[in-house]
Amino acid sequence: MSKSSLASAALRYGKLWGRGHESFQKNHRRILSVKGKAENATKYLQGLVTSDLLSEPKAPRTQHDISMEEDSETLPPINFTSKCRSTVFLDQKGRILTDAILWKKTNEEEKDELEYLIDVPNDTADELLQHLQKFKLRRTKVKIDDKSEDVSVHCIYGTLNAEGTPPGYTAALDPRHPSLGLRVLSTTETPGPNSMVTRDDRKEVFGNMMKNFFPEANGSYDVIRKLAGVAEGKEIQGKTALETNQEFLNAVSFQKGCYIGQELTARSQHIGTIRKRVMPIMIVDTNTEIPRPWIIAHKLQEAGLQKLQDGDHEFSGIIDIEGEVPPALPKISAPAIGGMMAMLSGNLALPNVPSSEDGQVGESFEPSEEEKKRMDELRKLSDQICEDLEEHAKPGAKIIDKKDGKTIGQVISSPASGTSVLLAQMRLDEVGLLESDKSKFSMTNKIQIGDSVNEYRYLPYIPIWWPDVDRKSGKELEKKD
Repeated sequence: MSKSSLASAALRYGKLWGRGHESFQKNHRRILSVKGKAENATKYLQGLVTSDLLSEPKAPRTQHDISMEEDSETLPPINFTSKCRSTVFLDQKGRILTDAILWKKTNEEEKDELEYLIDVPNDTADELLQHLQKFKLRRTKVKIDDKSEDVSVHCIYGTLNAEGTPPGYTAALDPRHPSLGLRVLSTTETPGPNSMVTRDDRKEVFGNMMKNFFPEANGSYDVIRKLAGVAEGKEIQGKTALETNQEFLNAVSFQKGCYIGQELTARSQHIGTIRKRVMPIMIVDTNTEIPRPWIIAHKLQEAGLQKLQDGDHEFSGIIDIEGEVPPALPKISAPAIGGMMAMLSGNLALPNVPSSEDGQVGESFEPSEEEKKRMDELRKLSDQICEDLEEHAKPGAKIIDKKDGKTIGQVISSPASGTSVLLAQMRLDEVGLLESDKSKFSMTNKIQIGDSVNEYRYLPYIPIWWPDVDRKSGKELEKKD
């Protein structure tokens, strides 16, 4: 795929993360296996997962600003197939046991044999294994194994090309969203030294294969997914599929037949309102100048967002509106929010200034003493915030609005490393995504998190993979003809 083609394709999904690779350790991701005759393995899992194994998965949602009328022949193909899909396992009450990525692997020698490899977070793997064994009856005729020692999971960032993988490797774009990376499996059968027997063997060979194209970037995955607003494993356990956005991540089918936990999921979709969802929020000091996207969101909500979206522009004097009214909150990609964090924390790399029109780099830009002092102050403040959040923003910690002492959200995941971005389950009315006369996002908000005595400001944003949300139901907005 050429650089121009990659750039064109990446526009559909938001800017991709920088080039790099990492191999997941067993204490991060595990691989479970369900194997048997094709019809037996599929029938068994079909009754346990929220996705429909009998149909092709949908492609992840594209950027809204890319015209659907764009000539598809000018864009390179980006393939999403049933060999790799996102899914969720629920308990009998309809609550999440775990999320997972499901790989379908056929046996070249025995065509009627099928194996599903379940790529699952380590912190929920043992519970899932027990869950699988619990529903395995004698007549099920499948074999369930933990293959974490035999199969390794790797990730590559900065590419949309999953084709042409070397012998023994299996690769696919993350089925939830391409910005989460290209996922790769290697096994003990993968060609290599000592038949790739150990995880260290496979990691070393994969690293040597990648190093000239995608440098080692260990720890990137957790940062990327948190900045992108994707929660997983224990973070979402015990919650419902819809309040953790699993339908937005193509992990839930509302057309398939019965499965464990279906009743609550179906009722949530077809009846009532989704009043809270998991979303990313950036925490800043109360004296920090608010970035423009949140100023616009505040003014839109104050002006009466629903009236503006319905075409009533009587408030146009409050904020300059050109064309389509922006969403209730900023829609931001993981790289963009990372850039904002760098700016707010004084950690932006200083640019080199071209010395002439030919673009040759001249002397590096040297900031003034005042600018250096300001950057140092920002770094110190950022470090203090990160240290405080690391101590107090634990999963389960309440987010309290200082205005009225009301709980407006709950932390479900500690901050992404080196940032003040949390994943939290937020009340949608408090962030302006659910219609309310009393509650809306305010750029002058003040909150406390957990038992911290410090006051902060929270800046919520919409991940780029979210659809437009109906402000009456909290669900995906149905498109009007």
